[in-house]
Amino acid sequence: MSAWTLKVRVTPCSSRNEVEGWDGEMLHVRVTARPAEGQANEACRDLLAKTLGVSRGRVRLMHGTRSREKVFEIDGGDPHLLSRVHQL
Repeated sequence: MSAWTLKVRVTPCSSRNEVEGWDGEMLHVRVTARPAEGQANEACRDLLAKTLGVSRGRVRLMHGTRSREKVFEIDGGDPHLLSRVHQL
């Protein structure tokens, strides 16, 4: 199974959890969770997994634990998964 990376800009403390869309190579995501104690990171991970239709275990935060700009690694396998990401 191959893996690929996804650059994400996260806005914490939002009014709702949502994937806003792309700005170049960066996917913008809003989450209601606070950035304290990694809550926003986990909320973003959950939202990405749900949006992509994969399990949480297939989405890993690789870089940006304490930054709004993050890099997630997504375990592939489904050839249509990458095309779904670019349709967000």
